[in-house]
Amino acid sequence: MVHKLYKNDESVEALVIGSGFGGAVAALRLGQAGIDTVVLERGRRWSITPAQNTFATPHNPDGRAAWLSPATIFGQPIDVHTGVMETLVEDGIIVLNGAGVGGGSLVYNSIIYQPILELFQKVFPSSISYDELAEIYYPRVHSILQPSPIPSDVLNTTYYDTTRLFLQHATQAGFRNHLLDLAVDWDIVREEINGTKVQSTIIGDHWWGINSGAKKSLDRNYLFQAEKTGFVEIFPLHVAVEIAEDPETGYQVSCNQINESGEVVEQKSFRCRYLFLAAGSMGTSKLLVKAKAKGSLPKLNDYVGKFWGSNGDTIATRSNLPPVSGKGGPAGAVLENFDDLDRPIVLINLENWASPEGTQQCLGLGLPSQSGTFTYDASTDSVKLHYPRETQLMADTEKTYKTLDSKNAISTKTPMTEMRFYTPTTTNRPTSETDSETDVVITAHPLGGAVLGKACDDYGQVSGYRGLYVVDGALIPGSTACTNPAYTIAALAERCMDRIIADIHYTTSF
Repeated sequence: MVHKLYKNDESVEALVIGSGFGGAVAALRLGQAGIDTVVLERGRRWSITPAQNTFATPHNPDGRAAWLSPATIFGQPIDVHTGVMETLVEDGIIVLNGAGVGGGSLVYNSIIYQPILELFQKVFPSSISYDELAEIYYPRVHSILQPSPIPSDVLNTTYYDTTRLFLQHATQAGFRNHLLDLAVDWDIVREEINGTKVQSTIIGDHWWGINSGAKKSLDRNYLFQAEKTGFVEIFPLHVAVEIAEDPETGYQVSCNQINESGEVVEQKSFRCRYLFLAAGSMGTSKLLVKAKAKGSLPKLNDYVGKFWGSNGDTIATRSNLPPVSGKGGPAGAVLENFDDLDRPIVLINLENWASPEGTQQCLGLGLPSQSGTFTYDASTDSVKLHYPRETQLMADTEKTYKTLDSKNAISTKTPMTEMRFYTPTTTNRPTSETDSETDVVITAHPLGGAVLGKACDDYGQVSGYRGLYVVDGALIPGSTACTNPAYTIAALAERCMDRIIADIHYTTSF
């Protein structure tokens, strides 16, 4: 696609910062409405190559694995590059973010998981109708991503024996369980199995992207369709650094155009009538908190930068299991412990490329009891997240694992689970749970900072600012009710965009 020549300070009707689930939805709906739109994305494009070598792998790591870092999340030394995964060491937590055209969809586990009504109502304000989402917006997202559970023929291969064991153990322990919907092309996975596509999904090489092309990331659906409208242009390697009110056009966005080594090649600014913040919870929150502190958006209210949560994420390793060794993913099944809806816990098996035989890696999700806050530091012109330790959530998660393990003991062995904590250093290598009380959990599901009904109205418009919208995970108050957030972020963005597009058309009709 040939880019229009936007000069420095040139105006565009709508500008979207970020191309993850919220930004991709916004881009498509703006394009379909015939609104000229620019999408600024800090990362590069990650098109699947005929050689099937687009992404780095844990077996062959390089700079493609990490966002401007000398090491991968596993501590492997690499060249500094605009890779797909960013690691943010914050105060009390480590946060993982996707980077690239498609945002978090490039590196997520493809899980499309809808929360139940009872838990949704514990998290979201009553003004957000679960029934409306369930009847209109979840199905709309589903129709584009087209997720489905692992097919039986794939599930019954040795590559997925760990998922079969997880389901068996969950049933034996008395927990409700089921296969998850995954945004995966299972025909391509079948090609991996029969040797006509590079093995990636089936051997756990999915953490930094899937080289076979099996993942239905946003660049292949929402964003592809957005660009096809002719009204949407995506500018990769453009890092938004500040946002401000503009008295003439509406808003101004300052950004740095970078190369793939992270060096600034040009400083730019864009002016727009409508500004959509979709830089992820961390990016959006930090832009708003900085704008409030520096006075470039002085009418922002005091809820900005608050009500942040980790989605209740925990990571654990199960061991002393029967001799399973399958690494098939990018995820598998879910165990739901909803006996106490005030303290629910969900466990999901996420197989690790390096897991030894008889072990299994799991993700835990719960309802966070703590709330994080972003603060601005004028001395460094930066924003930091502060997050208290989730002691009760950790205890509830461990209790669920203990039940799962004890109910699956046999005469020769009893399964055991070790919760994983991380030392907040540049390498972020896992440590044991007893190493230090300063060790923290890690989340790939940051949520909050510009929450619905607090910093924004119920459709994402920022309080005090007409034409300024949040459409990503920053809208969500810390949790998507014991589910992976992608589905709910996209559904809420669809809901917001219906109202926003209608408002834009109403305003411009006069």
